[in-house]
Amino acid sequence: MRITKLNIRQYRNLSGTTSWRVTGTLHGQRVRKNYQDKLDAIDGKRALELRALQGAAGLRSAATFLSEQQLRQAETAFHKLLDKPQTLNFYLDYALANYKEKSSKTLADAKEDYIAQRKADWEKGLITEVSLTNIRCSLKKFVTMFPNILLADVDVEKIVQYCESNNAAQKTHNNRRDDVSAFLKFALEKEWISKNPIDKVPRYQIASKRGSAAALTTEQAKELMAYVEAYEGGKLVPFYALALFAGIRPDVESGEISKLPAEDIHLETGVIHIEPEVSKVKMKRIITIQPNLAAWLSAYPLSEYPIIIPKIAEHRKAITDKFNLSPDILRHTFISMHVAKFRSMGDTALQAGNSEQIIRKHYLNIKSPAEAKAFFDLMPKLKDAPGAVATAKEAEEPTATPTVAQAEAKAA
Repeated sequence: MRITKLNIRQYRNLSGTTSWRVTGTLHGQRVRKNYQDKLDAIDGKRALELRALQGAAGLRSAATFLSEQQLRQAETAFHKLLDKPQTLNFYLDYALANYKEKSSKTLADAKEDYIAQRKADWEKGLITEVSLTNIRCSLKKFVTMFPNILLADVDVEKIVQYCESNNAAQKTHNNRRDDVSAFLKFALEKEWISKNPIDKVPRYQIASKRGSAAALTTEQAKELMAYVEAYEGGKLVPFYALALFAGIRPDVESGEISKLPAEDIHLETGVIHIEPEVSKVKMKRIITIQPNLAAWLSAYPLSEYPIIIPKIAEHRKAITDKFNLSPDILRHTFISMHVAKFRSMGDTALQAGNSEQIIRKHYLNIKSPAEAKAFFDLMPKLKDAPGAVATAKEAEEPTATPTVAQAEAKAA
């Protein structure tokens, strides 16, 4: 509605005094107001016009403790919520409950705290030393790529950049993503970040291409053990015999063979005890000592020939390079030969510490029973062990695996 301008005019009262009158029309209503002083009339006219303008704009006067800046912020907030279904208080309460100030924790410092936690997990036996080393290397590379940023600034783009660096293969991408995911989950629990961006980082689906496990032939195993016997007085014989004829996991840094005590190898009862603290899967198992393994360990007794010798990694590398051995081929050979000779996937799985499904999928029908028999007849040549050799010659039937209770009772 149109606002009409107000006028001020002077008039004389009957008493002879002078007054000032504000007259006009505002929003269709007549205005007539008297003032004794002209300045008061001017102020009154301005106040009436301002009130009329506020009414036309939907404005009104109100007492408030807010400053001018705070009033403007409140007005802006209400304008933003004009089309929203909830009140300003609803959205304010939600923000107060969920918003977290950006942490000042740097990526590098957070990484150090996480590694310390994983080291504690390793000391408790929750993860392997290999896993700890891999985590350290992976996160060191991550921090090296982004050395001076806050942890809160790690976003999807940076994670993808790291995972795909150096034209990484899809499996490498997935491994790096898994390492960062575990790290950021730890950070989220510590409330160093308010959300974990890892869910938006792609993870590739990789079809399994693993087929039958690679294994040595009996002739190759014979050549290997002949060389090991002749290598520096046969000091590596127990290591290779246990890995090849008992399937002990052969990693010299953190594998089962690096933690296996000599006293858990019982030639007198014919069993090897793999305790949970030694086992990769943290479960006890018992391995039957086959007659030929007994012959090797009798010819090269552990009291004189320890399983792990000084600088064994260097010695093993020399032999690995000479025979082009893959890391687990000795263990794979044992499993393949065992299932071929004894035709029991369940028994082989128990002794190897694998599942029957793995045995069926990767080790079944790789070797023939005849080759397996020849394999388990391989004997030491450079030293005599009459008792063990005689036992091997007498062994015509498959050697059954005793139960844990039976083996422990016999050992006692």
